[in-house]
Amino acid sequence: MRYCLIGCGRVSPEHIRAARDTNLELAGLCDTDPAQIDQNLAGEQAFLLGVPVYTDYKEMLSAQKPDLVAIATPSGLHAQMAVDCLNAGAHLIIEKPIAMTMDGAALIAQAAEGTGQMVCNNLQNRFNPAVIALSEAVDAGRFGTLHSATLQLRWFRGEDYYQQAAWRGTRLLDGGAMMNQGIHGIDLLCRMLGEPVRVSAITTRRARPIEMEDLGMAVVEFQGGALASIECTTVRYPGAEESILELNGERGCVRLGGIAGHVVERWQFGDASPGEETAMRAKYATEPETVYGSGHSPLYANMLAAIEKSQPPLVGIAEGARALSIVLGAYESSETGQTVILGSNRQRRS
Repeated sequence: MRYCLIGCGRVSPEHIRAARDTNLELAGLCDTDPAQIDQNLAGEQAFLLGVPVYTDYKEMLSAQKPDLVAIATPSGLHAQMAVDCLNAGAHLIIEKPIAMTMDGAALIAQAAEGTGQMVCNNLQNRFNPAVIALSEAVDAGRFGTLHSATLQLRWFRGEDYYQQAAWRGTRLLDGGAMMNQGIHGIDLLCRMLGEPVRVSAITTRRARPIEMEDLGMAVVEFQGGALASIECTTVRYPGAEESILELNGERGCVRLGGIAGHVVERWQFGDASPGEETAMRAKYATEPETVYGSGHSPLYANMLAAIEKSQPPLVGIAEGARALSIVLGAYESSETGQTVILGSNRQRRS
């Protein structure tokens, strides 16, 4: 399958490794600044040998006619690029968030329906081993009724991070800590708790000279009544970074932690077998090499299987839009001081 990558910035090595791991034919790379390729993909020169480089993605689509494209550009560019790729006949993997607005997500969905192409939102933490184990416990009903959840994404991003690219931290192209970093965990809350129905939030800038938040806190209610608290920040004290996801139900409590939610810190169930928690802690005790985790390659494999079988990928447009709706609802709530009712295609004030 012919594969092209649009955007060769910070996350591009994860996509290239996943393409290599899944035996894709790399047909083209595109970035408006080709120097990004040498800077970020220096370790992949053997795989990149002879691959043409473009600065115009439309030219690449026309010349290479890829079967699958990954979009890893600034978030505000996702929607239009996605529509163009779909209309060019390519299936898509889109970096998170799927778009910056619900209208943008709807445009992608409309284009995908019209062309029959598959779209996967790159929320790769769904494929982290500890998350898979937690998802299986939820699906098996081991928690009974889920009452509450906690997401705490506490990372450090210095001013140098935001200065590396002018689009970072902007309203139109990036968003803040909740949209850029926290949306992975917000997607996992949706995976575990279902459909969100309303959100209240406060976002603020504490330390970074950016347009959007470097600290945001929210409470989300899900269908069925479960509540989730969310804290996302990029001004955690350096060296104290952590990412926590905890679920609490009538018959169980699980806490994933570490730098990216890979480590089982608590695994307690009323139906637990002897030594189960100790075994789970030992099995899921290893931190990933990077904060991106280990999910890109299995996400790519899932997408390829979906294309082959003509069935939706695990993380499609609807899943991406659901997580996006929480972030956008949180932003609106913070701006208006009101609770925001969430729907599949809109937010409205209550």
